[in-house]
Amino acid sequence: MIKKIITLAIILGISISIIGLSLSNYNFEETNSEETTVKVEEIIKADVIIPIKVSRPGCDIEDICYIPSSIVVEKGKSVTWVNEDSSFHSVTSGFYGEPTELFDSGYLDPYQSYTLSFDDFGTYDYFCTLHPWMKAQVIVE
Repeated sequence: MIKKIITLAIILGISISIIGLSLSNYNFEETNSEETTVKVEEIIKADVIIPIKVSRPGCDIEDICYIPSSIVVEKGKSVTWVNEDSSFHSVTSGFYGEPTELFDSGYLDPYQSYTLSFDDFGTYDYFCTLHPWMKAQVIVE
């Protein structure tokens, strides 16, 4: 008898969970046939992408830790980085162990972006503070 009660309780709990998940995805707002609800995802235009799996050593061999690894921009223009990896990364000026403190994105969560305007001519090397093999540069002309 106790086994039957426990089995029924488990089945009831699973059923309630499934119904709850189904209802959480349902839009309860009233709409008429001419009205629709549209979800809009934010699309960020990336100049430089931090691709998947670069938190593991080896991306430096093919120079794909940041894509592109070298970007040329005009003075006064901005560069936007997007972290498409599942790991945290950073965009930090200088070299690993020798940051220049010109810019630092801090840790970028997956799919977070960082934008920086370059107002002076020059070559700006940068790296990831968490992954020493990740390095690239911005060239401002």
